[in-house]
Order: sequence, then C-alpha cells, then structure tokens
Amino acid sequence: MAILSARSLSVHFDTPRGTLQAVNDVDLDVEAGETVGLVGESGCGKSTLGKALMRLAPATEGRIFVNGRDITRLGKGAIDAIRSEVQMIFQDPYGSLNPRHSVGKIIGQPLSVAGWKRADIKARVAELAAKVGLPEAALDRFPHEFSGGQRQRIGIARALALNPKVVICDEPVSALDVSVRAQVINLMKDLQAQTGVSFLFISHDLSVVEHICDRLLVMYLGRVVESGRAEDIWRRPAHPYTAALLAAAPVANPRLARTRAHKTLQGELPSPLSPPQGCAFHTRCPLAQPRCAAERPLLRGLAGQGAAPRQVACHFDLVDHQRTPDVTATGTAYVSA
Repeated sequence: MAILSARSLSVHFDTPRGTLQAVNDVDLDVEAGETVGLVGESGCGKSTLGKALMRLAPATEGRIFVNGRDITRLGKGAIDAIRSEVQMIFQDPYGSLNPRHSVGKIIGQPLSVAGWKRADIKARVAELAAKVGLPEAALDRFPHEFSGGQRQRIGIARALALNPKVVICDEPVSALDVSVRAQVINLMKDLQAQTGVSFLFISHDLSVVEHICDRLLVMYLGRVVESGRAEDIWRRPAHPYTAALLAAAPVANPRLARTRAHKTLQGELPSPLSPPQGCAFHTRCPLAQPRCAAERPLLRGLAGQGAAPRQVACHFDLVDHQRTPDVTATGTAYVSA
C-alpha cells in the first residue's frame, strides 16, 4: 500500500479574472522508502499540489490518502493527528524558520505540540541535530546566524522530528549554491537509508532529481504529462515537454551545453486561467498537429514497458512513434529513430 496517494485530485481557485486551474485530475502514489520527483516549469502547479497533499490548500475535487486513510475532508483535530505522518520541507530555508526562536526550540516544536515531555524533547532534538550534521552548540543559536545550507538542515531536522512516513520537499535546494545542494541531497539520501522515510521531491531542475529520485511525474499546466522510472525517463523521454526540460538541465560538458541550448522550450507558459484547448502543450510543441489542438490526450501506458510501466499524455510521443530529438536552428525538431 502506498504511504501517500492522490486520486483525480484537482485544485482550482476563483479569482476576479476567472477560475485558475492550478492542478487538474492528478493521480499520484508514493511508496514506502522511495523518492518520487515532481518536476515542471515554475507555474505548472507543483507546489500547489504539494500543499494540497498536506491539506494546506483545499482540494476542489478528488481524494487524498495517507496509509490508505482518506484525509480529504478531515476536520482540523483529525488532520493535526496526520501531521506526524506527513511533513514538509519548504523552499525558503530562512522564511520557514521563526527568527525569534532558537534552533533547539524550532526543531523541538513539533514534539512540543505532540505532547512530548521536556526531557524527551531535549534528547530527541540533540539526536536530530547530530543526524543532520549540526553541532550541539548550534541549538542555542538563532536562524540568522547560519548559512542557507545550515538553515535547510534545520528545516530537515524539524520535518523528521516525529518520524514521519513521508516528507514533501518543495524545491528544498533551489535557493542554495550548487555545492551546498549536493550536500543537502546527499544528507537526504543518507537519512532515507537510515530511517526508511519516503520523499516527494518537487523541483524544476531535472539535474537535481536525477540524483535522488526513483520515479518521476512531469507536470505541465496543472496536469501530469509523463510518469515512470527516473532512469527510463532520463534515458529516453516520451513527451516532447519532458525532452525539452531535460535539454534545459545544466551539464558540465561545455560542448554538450551549447548543443542543448538549441533544444530549450520556445514561447511562454500559457495562463492557467485560460489554458489552450486540446493538448495544453500544443502551442509550444514542435510535433503539434491539428488533432493536438482539438483533442486532449489522456495518460496511457507505453508499449512494451513490462513490470515498470510508463505513462505519457501525447498523441505523437517520442517512444511509441520512434522519434528522437534533433537540433535545429530555431528549436527542437524530432526525427525517426
């Protein structure tokens, strides 16, 4: 059984300009001990989905399950009890920490809310600080006295305080320098190996999720357009949007970086207030045909995927139709493999 699941989950917001369709009809499962990546451009609905799973944003339609229990409509008292099983790490390591509280109080706050005794809190906080590589002396200091990477370690320690089954990580390393990102990602992998915690890792940077995720869900304008094992998607993306995201991921090889620069996405992300008819990606897609503007493709399994199924929402995907990306002067074209 999945630790965290969503079925047909949608999140819409009423605005003076109309209904903003942030998340549409998303299915998601996070199994025990795995890391699932949720990737896409800024504005595609990733963070809203993460907040909806935490019940921090209201679901318009669909259902959310934690360990098989439907939490979609639980009242405040009942949902507070679920917080020990699902926690969140936020994008801004400083903005998510109370500047008036010491690090020890910040890490121990979930334990205090849960009714732990003071002596037990002190011991658990010291244990958590050691796990995330913070010296014991740091517990008496305040957030402004730490670097961005150290602050994110504080946030990770707080998220793990109650031994949650799954942690939703909302762009947890995007505000950090490259070298510090690697340290935090390695820390999360080590903690997962020690505790068995599952992660839902939200990011716009596929070069980051490559190193930590077992499976990927790719979102575009509120919908999942591709899902499958991270290794399979990285090796051969099925959706043209996924291929463009991979092409935009930073690489160390300067020659490859120059080549990939021609493959990046063209045009602007459409507004979720008035998404395109048919396939939402057709306005930017080099494969688009009249069918794409008239008919929205549904997620379907790719042929010959066996025990590790992949799904894609594309009428003319790159796998079943045997196409591979090719560089052109104006963008990305696709040729027969």
